Amino acid sequence: MERCIFCDIVRGRAPAARVYEDESVLAFLDLNPANPGHALVIPKEHHQTFLDLPDHLMGPLGIATRRVAAALMRATGAGGFNLMMNNYRVAGQLIAHVHFHVVPRHARDGLRHWPGHPTPSAELEKVAEKVRAALG
Repeated sequence: MERCIFCDIVRGRAPAARVYEDESVLAFLDLNPANPGHALVIPKEHHQTFLDLPDHLMGPLGIATRRVAAALMRATGAGGFNLMMNNYRVAGQLIAHVHFHVVPRHARDGLRHWPGHPTPSAELEKVAEKVRAALG
């Protein structure tokens, strides 16, 4: 495995502005925030993507992420937040360690969402059938 900066942060070998920690999860502020308070919430165990994350970490990671999101809203006076996760390089994952981005949002903060593409219902149904088949 390549050296992982997030694992280094967990072990205290790299600095981070920690905001939350328990036995299985760590949250710290992003070095390049989209907005002030932008935090990353990670499992302490190294797992590359959401698909690799074992079931026993799903609950603790979700609960910690919710706690951090609520605290960020209170601390920053945000009116909302975005919760994002990129998986695999093609989707924008820069660090190969599972992490949620929690970004506090304010009215007119200039952040934009991804564009939607109107799709005919027949096309949606074709994709839905493929997904149902993949689910078994």
